[in-house]
Amino acid sequence: MVHADASNFAPGVTKEDAYEQVLLQAEGLFYEQRNWVCNLSNAAALLWHAYKSLPSPSNAVNWAGFYTFDTLSTPAQPQLILGPFQGKVACQTITFGRGVCGAAAATGKTQLVPDVDAFPGHIACDGDSRSEVVVPIVVGGKVVAIVDVDCAVKDGFDDVDRVWLEKLAELIGNSCDWPQ
Repeated sequence: MVHADASNFAPGVTKEDAYEQVLLQAEGLFYEQRNWVCNLSNAAALLWHAYKSLPSPSNAVNWAGFYTFDTLSTPAQPQLILGPFQGKVACQTITFGRGVCGAAAATGKTQLVPDVDAFPGHIACDGDSRSEVVVPIVVGGKVVAIVDVDCAVKDGFDDVDRVWLEKLAELIGNSCDWPQ
């Protein structure tokens, strides 16, 4: 199969089937490839095309990508740095504990936010975003990156998104060699 065909989704695909395809295609694309930049880039593209193939609210996703642990940050102030993504330009660094991404990084727990305006300290990288889901990628007990997906409508994500993005985060965590 041509690599680009991995991001083609059948018309009328269900959200669960789209996520299953994302995982299967990601697993195939990651085969014998452990470079985190390469794998996160392909995963961002797969997610973007999956969301755009689905009905509302999923097709209102306006950003899908990753932030990685910034190895140049200090232990006193750890931060994330922008990684591969699809969507508008984004915040470059995010301190652990700040905003939705920083909360996921600091706690190691998924953040499912139905209304970003109600989230204390939300960072508005894109003023169009109304809901967000952020899943930490944990390797050896340490957050090495996060999956971040924004939607231009409130309540854009649910437990189906959380469950499948957590599966993707686990696959990515195990499939990459992460910088120290």
